[in-house]
Amino acid sequence: MTKTEVETESYYDILSNADGELLFCIKTKEGSPDHPQILFNGEEHALLYRTADQMIVLDYIHPDVAPLLAKAETVLVAEFNDATPENPQKGIIREYSAVVRHVSKLPVTVLK
Repeated sequence: MTKTEVETESYYDILSNADGELLFCIKTKEGSPDHPQILFNGEEHALLYRTADQMIVLDYIHPDVAPLLAKAETVLVAEFNDATPENPQKGIIREYSAVVRHVSKLPVTVLK
C-alpha cells in the first residue's frame, strides 16, 4: 500500500472568467496528473487529488470564489514555475481539467 503525499499549497491564484469558469494556478509539481479531482465542501478549503498518491490542500478559498466553486463541475488547473538562475523560463508547464466533487465533509486529519 502506498502512502498518500499531502502538501499544502498556500500560494495559488484562482481566476474566473465572465461565464464563472474557474482556473486554479498552482506551482509545478513532480510527475503528470492522473485523473485529477477537487473535493470541496463549500467552505474555505479544498483538496486537489492530483494523483491517487498526491493530495494538495488548497488553503483558504476566497469567500467570493466559494459560491462559484460550489456550482462548478470541472475547473482548469495550470501549473507554473517561477524563473530561477538554473531555469530562467517562467510560465505554465502544464494545464488540465479537474472534476469537482462536492462533499459534505473534508478529511479533518489532512487539514490540521
